[in-house]
Amino acid sequence: MEIYEVGGCLRDELLGLAVKDRDWVVVGATVQQMLEAGFKPVGKDFPVFLHPKTQEEYALARTERKTAAGYHGFVFHADPSVTVVEDLARRDLTVNAIARDPQGRLIDPFGGQADLQARVFRHVSPAFAEDPVRILRLARFMARFEHFTVAPETLALCRQMVAAGEVDALVPERVWQELSRGLMEPKPSRMIMTLLHCGALQRLLPELAALQAVELTAASGTVDLLTHITQLLDRAAQVQAPLTVRYALMMQGLSQPYLLQLKISSVFSDINLLRGVCKRLRVPAECRDLALLLAKEASNIHACLEWEATAIVQLLERCDALRKPERFAQLLQACALQAQAIQVFTTSEVGQPQAYRPAGHLQAALQAIRAVDAGAIAARYIGQPQRIKQAVHAARVACVQEKLER
Repeated sequence: MEIYEVGGCLRDELLGLAVKDRDWVVVGATVQQMLEAGFKPVGKDFPVFLHPKTQEEYALARTERKTAAGYHGFVFHADPSVTVVEDLARRDLTVNAIARDPQGRLIDPFGGQADLQARVFRHVSPAFAEDPVRILRLARFMARFEHFTVAPETLALCRQMVAAGEVDALVPERVWQELSRGLMEPKPSRMIMTLLHCGALQRLLPELAALQAVELTAASGTVDLLTHITQLLDRAAQVQAPLTVRYALMMQGLSQPYLLQLKISSVFSDINLLRGVCKRLRVPAECRDLALLLAKEASNIHACLEWEATAIVQLLERCDALRKPERFAQLLQACALQAQAIQVFTTSEVGQPQAYRPAGHLQAALQAIRAVDAGAIAARYIGQPQRIKQAVHAARVACVQEKLER
């Protein structure tokens, strides 16, 4: 039995980056030998085990054979005869196909170190085309490693895969898993543009890809709507916004109110289109709800400084700000990023972002209405739900009015 360190941990170490998790490949061992050594099996499709002490993943060296369309269509072969080089040959990119033996020597049969130095993502073999998830992983890596490029032959292979319909076999859950991880990387714009350039975005998110055809006239020149949205995503990444905010901002190109703020006259989008995307990708409820809320209320939040107390309370109630203050704070963060993007778009000013005044205004109003004792009001109108609702609303308006008059 020989154990080799493999994959992304070596890639990151060679790049001088922090290594979070280490992965290992075991050569010359059987499943029974791993169990007898105290390893805990966790792999469903192929033999993967957790180390009894470190809990790191150890996989038996394996080869694979394509048997059907999509990323599920593989038969894996793992036995003691499989070598470490054969295991590396089934990996996606050369920079991920490097191993280190027990003596500390690097095994690099496909030129991964050279590609790391050249900052190039290149597929290991034509077998890359057998797994459409690899297109999503490649795009995610582009979002994480902003100084890397995709080798021309690898991009061409991705285009061939899209044309062959491989991407169409991806299930929504896997698409969302990779898309959401890419959104949380430092440059999510590079993920989206990589998917666009190979044609995968047009298959997976045609609504988003269509935004490239919408031309905007900004103060700094002409730009397409998709580029504008991806730049907005990168700003969200700079301030380490959560996934909910990043997803909501990505989908604002499908929001009619936001397009109107950008002064786009031929608006073709509506909120039902956004709902359809969320349903098709099976987007988690918290991401879907914030995206829909941002589409509905962003223009109102931007304008709230001029509103009277009644309208402000109605806005807070529509946003369910009292019951879901964390989501409301995320909504305000998304609106602030929107406002900054619109300012840059209309004035070309890229200086220090100004404080987003509506956020402080609405948070102060929210703090004011927390003073209303809804329980005490309900006790005065037992059995009269409509009167309770009206009385609570009126008390909230009075509190906000008092706050505005100070």
